[in-house]
Amino acid sequence: MTSFVLRRARLVDVEGTGAPADPVDVRVTAGVVTAVGADVADPGLPEVDADGRWLLPGLWDHHVHLAQWTLTSARLDLSRARSADQAVAMVRERLAEWPEWPVIGWGHRPTDWPEDPVVSMLDAIDTDQPVILIAGDGHHAWLNSIALMMLAMPLREGVVAEAEWFRAYGRLATVLGDDGTGPDAYRRTMEQAAELGVVGLTDFEFSGGHEEWADRWVQGAGLLRIRMATYADGLDGVVAAGLRTGDLLPGCDDRARMGPLKIISDGSLNTRTAWCCEPYAGPSPLGFPHGQPNQTQAELRDLLRRATDHGLTVAVHAIGDRAVGDALDAFAETGARGSIEHAQLVCRDDVRRMAELGVTASVQPAHLLDDRDVSERLWPGRGDRSFALRWMLDEGVRLTMGSDAPVARLDPWLAMAAAVHRTGDARDPWHPEQAITPREALAASTDGWGTVAAGHPADLALLDTDPLAHATDDPAKAAHHLRSTTVAATWVAGELVHDAL
Repeated sequence: MTSFVLRRARLVDVEGTGAPADPVDVRVTAGVVTAVGADVADPGLPEVDADGRWLLPGLWDHHVHLAQWTLTSARLDLSRARSADQAVAMVRERLAEWPEWPVIGWGHRPTDWPEDPVVSMLDAIDTDQPVILIAGDGHHAWLNSIALMMLAMPLREGVVAEAEWFRAYGRLATVLGDDGTGPDAYRRTMEQAAELGVVGLTDFEFSGGHEEWADRWVQGAGLLRIRMATYADGLDGVVAAGLRTGDLLPGCDDRARMGPLKIISDGSLNTRTAWCCEPYAGPSPLGFPHGQPNQTQAELRDLLRRATDHGLTVAVHAIGDRAVGDALDAFAETGARGSIEHAQLVCRDDVRRMAELGVTASVQPAHLLDDRDVSERLWPGRGDRSFALRWMLDEGVRLTMGSDAPVARLDPWLAMAAAVHRTGDARDPWHPEQAITPREALAASTDGWGTVAAGHPADLALLDTDPLAHATDDPAKAAHHLRSTTVAATWVAGELVHDAL
């Protein structure tokens, strides 16, 4: 049903302007909130009793690699590996258990390892199966020679990184067969997200396109709202199809829409390829002490102009402070609209420029839990401007939050807790001066809708507790409360997609 009356719901005061203290009724008609008040009954509509639970706009994860996140449960978890030797041992164990299957691993972070991972280590394993081990930041992979050949890449001793890896990732399904990202798998992933109150995802998957989304939709994968990004190699196809940001994806209903052009302008912290104003501490194994850009300045600006000319916003991946500054220069010169994705290390002046240019900061706060120690080691003295969320809000930057799943879990409550407390263990918060409040974190996770009101889409999450109950308490207590939040029901366009009432 897309029309109903929700009785006795308490409104979460997302905007901080004073939502009614007492429970209210909410009428939903044809997937839209049409009335909020003391008694908005309609005798022709079914009723749902919220029983005093808390209602807010459904949550969005603004940065997901959906196919990769869907695959994660079937992959070899390498996050516990503390050396290349340990990772190889884990691969051997997996092959001993399933010798007839390729090994796809995820999650290792070799920056902290005593040795660099090399192809010959994997080649020494007695197997004729491809071994593909994807690093936890998603920016490089460690393959054996069999996998390199199957993916039509030159043989080498080192890892496959950045643009070369992104291109290769898109070929995994065709080379390795069924990769576990069929419509049923997508549907299960979306159901799990709905259990957390998520109603929408911006999908930055490296492969696929609107034709694949149409196939998934027809086969039942459509559950949440989707904004599909494209990359430079898919731009011609999107332009040829006449798709502009916000347009319906052909073959889908109005929950699936065209998103931005994604541009990966630099690398990542863990691979020392994020482009920075100051050099990394320690050796530069790739020969670029400041990291490096993935395009020339002219190439970046050309992509922004093409996107803008064809009605697309842009989402520029920029992790290092120099990459952020260059991206803002490109926004200013081209008049493009959109976001900087990650904005992990920033200068205060560039934060002000983001506000002036109307560029959104799309940040994944849970990354600070994983990157805290690496940041202090590779970017010493720069922690005060890492994940600078307080600066962003104080300067008037529009902030949206996501997970970058599978780099972090697709869990908006984890992201909000990280933004509020800035630690994930018993240590003191990491640069707490950059923390934001629970209400600000919630607002950055609800796609700009604020407190539920008439005229909103009926993309709603009904919670068992008020997520802002401890908003004025110690950040540790507030963060714990956010992580403990449970969701009783989730609706997308008035359709019930999660029910624990």
